Amino acid sequence: MDSLDELRSRMLNSVKEGIKSAYESEEFALMQASNAFRELSKSYNLAYERLSEWYGIYFPEIKLSNPKSLAQLAIALNSNPPDREAIAKVIEDPSKVDDVYSKASATIGRKMGAEERDALVKFAELSLSMEVATEQLKAYIKAASTRMLPNTSYLTDETIAAELLSKAGSLDKLATMPASTIQLLGAEKALFKHIKFGSKPPKYGILFKLPAIGTAPKYMRGRIARAYATKISIGLKGDVYSKRFIGEALKKSLDSAVERIKSSPEPEQKPWKPERPAMRYNGGTRRGNYRGGGGRRNNNRRPRN
Repeated sequence: MDSLDELRSRMLNSVKEGIKSAYESEEFALMQASNAFRELSKSYNLAYERLSEWYGIYFPEIKLSNPKSLAQLAIALNSNPPDREAIAKVIEDPSKVDDVYSKASATIGRKMGAEERDALVKFAELSLSMEVATEQLKAYIKAASTRMLPNTSYLTDETIAAELLSKAGSLDKLATMPASTIQLLGAEKALFKHIKFGSKPPKYGILFKLPAIGTAPKYMRGRIARAYATKISIGLKGDVYSKRFIGEALKKSLDSAVERIKSSPEPEQKPWKPERPAMRYNGGTRRGNYRGGGGRRNNNRRPRN
């Protein structure tokens, strides 16, 4: 009979092996990369906005919509006086180099101190490093999604396929989801609001990022999202179970379905009516048969005399 220490050691080793085997699949790395890409993209946009406002007090005449070019220009104009060759490396149009150089030499902005210059340059370098990291994450997501979700990536794109996987939690869960659930992945808040308060139900979630849905007329978007979700659901079975590439056939069928939806006449738009009447509670309004604090159900309340 094993001692308690030996039994404990065997149990710990079994747990460790279980954890190790559970994370052997690359799907978990892809989900983390997808989450990191979305969060880093938001941070990168915020850093660009901050750099644009910060550098604007020193050089208000320049306006660049490209975050990378703005960061490079902020570093290039760090020298005093500004370096024409450094500006030429950032500005792709040679005809604008002299204009930027003359404006930088006679700017009406604040004169930059040494400490301010160092801080601004470090922040610009951070913005550039974030841009590089974003591109590396995007390249990995594209490669990993193509390996694990070839059909889904072919129907949508690699970033959206990875985001669907991240919302589902695993490949098995995503592959067993019905089309209606795939259609609403990413719209959980709107769905819960509809269930709780009777508001207008959502018709799409992550799939709204697809150009075919995002650029379509509003009355068509729900039907197009449903067509995409149906084909994605079929494609996921090929990605996870049969390991067959059926994306081309699904894409052809999907395109024809979208064309039929676009050629159909616009239905008569009826005003939205909530499923449940609005009722007052604690000074506010909500949907459903609820009264009193904490949202307690009180259907059997007697009317006052």
